[in-house]
Amino acid sequence: MSDKFLAGRTALVTGASRGIGAATSEALAAAGAHVVVTARSAPELEAVEERIHAAGGSATIAPLDLTESDSIARLASAAAERWGALDVLVLNAAMLGALTPVAQIDGKEFNRLLTLNVLANQALIANFDPLLRNSEAGRVIAVTSSVGRQPRAYWGAYGASKAALETLALAYAEEVRNLAPVKVAILDPGATATKMRAKAFPGEDQDTLKPPTTVAEAVVELLRADFETGHRLELGK
Repeated sequence: MSDKFLAGRTALVTGASRGIGAATSEALAAAGAHVVVTARSAPELEAVEERIHAAGGSATIAPLDLTESDSIARLASAAAERWGALDVLVLNAAMLGALTPVAQIDGKEFNRLLTLNVLANQALIANFDPLLRNSEAGRVIAVTSSVGRQPRAYWGAYGASKAALETLALAYAEEVRNLAPVKVAILDPGATATKMRAKAFPGEDQDTLKPPTTVAEAVVELLRADFETGHRLELGK
């Protein structure tokens, strides 16, 4: 069943090939949005697209590496030409990196992590800002982690990237406040059964965790709620 707010809207979800990104894409499509799903893996994106179409939804796949030069600009240009506006931008793509003491962080890996988790998200906001402003109600949801606000031993690299993402997203929220119909929210999904979580906690029983669909449903409900810009939603365990 389509949703009054999302029906006919255009949404872009990054890191959409699996986990929270895939589930969110499918939930947005089920609510009536046309969803642009992007990630590096074309086969996995095609599987997401097939599930969306099988459920009666609408999607476009955009396989690309967000860290490659000009990839985001090309995507934004194509979206502008085809749709002219973007209603929902979900900043979900991220890498975990090695969990290691700050003094032992590998510089090359840290650079890759910051490039995807921070620089690519800033580039997404920058390149899609005109399309978000063209929307009647542009919405940005940045997916974060509790370690972005509460530092944890061995999580320094990932936590620093999430703290930076939050700062960028919330600064953007203030910059467009009262100037454009764009609102920004921070989403902390909490413990969720994903491959990234399994990598971080290899001995954990993922059957005890909430599925990505629960987070996806929360995203849809957040969009329906017409939240105040700067809103933070923490789902917990």
